[in-house]
Amino acid sequence: MPSPTREDGAAGSGQAEEGAAPAESRGGDGRGLVCALEMELTNRSLSSKMDCVSCDELINRNCADSPEVSVPLSALGKRVTHMEGDDLCRLIDRKFLIEDKKRLCALALGTALVGILLMIIHAEICPYVYEPGSKVSLVINCSISLSTGCLLILIIAFHYKDIRLFIIDHKEVDWRIAITSHRVLVITLELLVCVIHPVGSYWEVNFYANSSSAAPLCISSHHDKALLDMELLLSMLMFLRLYLVHRAILLHSKVLLSASYRSIGSLNNINFTFRFVLKVLMNKHPARTLLVFILLFWLTASWMLTLCERRSESLTTGQMDTALWLIAITFLTVGYGDVAPKTSCGKGVCLFTGVMGVACTAMLVAIVTEKLALNKGEKHVHFFMMDIQISKRIRHAAANVLRECWLLHRASPAKGSRDEHRRHQRCLLEAIRVFRHLRLKQRKLRDYVSEMVDLPKMQMIMCDLSANWNNSYRELEQRILFMEQKLDELTRCFQQTSELLFEVLRHRNPEIR
Repeated sequence: MPSPTREDGAAGSGQAEEGAAPAESRGGDGRGLVCALEMELTNRSLSSKMDCVSCDELINRNCADSPEVSVPLSALGKRVTHMEGDDLCRLIDRKFLIEDKKRLCALALGTALVGILLMIIHAEICPYVYEPGSKVSLVINCSISLSTGCLLILIIAFHYKDIRLFIIDHKEVDWRIAITSHRVLVITLELLVCVIHPVGSYWEVNFYANSSSAAPLCISSHHDKALLDMELLLSMLMFLRLYLVHRAILLHSKVLLSASYRSIGSLNNINFTFRFVLKVLMNKHPARTLLVFILLFWLTASWMLTLCERRSESLTTGQMDTALWLIAITFLTVGYGDVAPKTSCGKGVCLFTGVMGVACTAMLVAIVTEKLALNKGEKHVHFFMMDIQISKRIRHAAANVLRECWLLHRASPAKGSRDEHRRHQRCLLEAIRVFRHLRLKQRKLRDYVSEMVDLPKMQMIMCDLSANWNNSYRELEQRILFMEQKLDELTRCFQQTSELLFEVLRHRNPEIR
C-alpha cells in the first residue's frame, strides 16, 4: 500500500476508505478516478481542496487488498497514467481558483463602490441633516470603515488565490518563490490605497455653516481647519479604489475566458493584460467605450470640484450645475472664462480634467477618422470609377481640342475677321489647358492607386509566378534529359555505323586492318 506523500492527504484517509469499498466490490478500475474527484470536490467545499498527490493516494487506495496497483480509466476507456491524473487535478484546481478570483474581484469592486457611495452621501447630506450631538454621522462613518475592512480582507483573499494559482501553474513549487518583491510592492500599494477613507467625524459633530458658502461642510469642533483639509483629502483619495474596475474588466472579459483566444495568443506570445483587452474593446465598441468613460469621468470630476470649492466663499463654483459646466468646457479645452476655480484643489481638478480632455479628444478623432475611412474594397471601387470618369473627360477634352483646331483653321485671318480668329485661338488654348489638367489628374490618381499595395494579392501573384517558374524548370529538365538520351542513341548509332563501314571495307579489301 503506497504511503501518502503529503500531510494533508491523511485528513481525508477515512473518507477515501469509504469511497474505496464500493469500488472494490464492483471490481471496476474506472470508478477510482470518479471517487477521487468527488472526494476532492467534497473536501474543497468543507475545508480545503485536496492536492494532486492526495488524488493519486485515493486512486491507489482503491486496490489496497489487491496485489497490483490499478490504473484508472478515462471517459473514452483509455488508461490514465499518474502524470495525466496529476494534470487533471491541476486543471480542476486551476479552474476553481480562476472562478474564485473572479468572484472575489467582483465583491471587492462592489464593496469599494459602496464605500464611495457612502462617502458621497455623507458629504452631501451632512450640512442639511446632521444636528449637534447627532449619531447619524458616526453610523455612516462606521459603515465606511466596515466596508473598508471588508475590502482589505477581499484584497488579501484575492492575492492568496493568485499565489495558489501561480503555484499550480508552475507545478507545485514552493510558495516562497511566488512572493517576489514586485508582488509584495503591489499588494502593499493596494492595501494602502484601499485603507484610505475619511475618519474625522468620529468625534463630536457640530454644524458649521458659512452664510456665503453654497454648501457648507460638517467639521469637528476639534482642530476644525486641519480636520476639514484632512476630510477633503481623504474623501477625494477614496476614488483611487476605482483601479479595481480594470481588474474586473480583465477577469470578466470574453477574451480571457475564450480558450481559442488563449491558445492562439500563446502561440503568438501575446500577454492577455488589461492593455490588450482595452485595445480589443476599443476596436469592437470604440464609441460605446469612450462614451461611458467620458460620462463617468465628467460626473466624478464635477463632484470632486464641488467638494473642493465648498471651502471658498464663491456662490457659483460650489454648485453642481456650475461644476458640470466648468468641467465640460475645461474637458473640451474651450475655456470661456465665465467661471473659474478659486481653491488650489479645484485648480488641480481642472488641470487634470484638461489633460484627460486632450487625450480623449485625440482618441475621438482617431475613432471618427477610422469610421469615415474607406476600406480596401471601397477604395478600389471608388478609384476605379474615378478613373473611368476622368478617362471620359479626357476623351471629351481631346475632342474639344480637335474641334477648336478645325474652327481655328476655318477662321483664318485671310478668310474672316481677326476677332473671330483670336476668339478661336483662346478657345483652343483653353481646351489644351483642360486636356493637360485632366491628364495630370489621371496620372496622379494612377500613381496613388499604384502605391496601394495589396499584400495578399501580391503574395498570390508571387506564388503563381513561383509555381510557373517551377513548372518551367521541370519541363526544361525533362527536355534536357530527353536530349541527352537522344544524343546517347545517336552516339551508339554512329559507333555501330562506323563498325559496319569498317567491316565492309575490310571485307572488300582484306589488306585494310
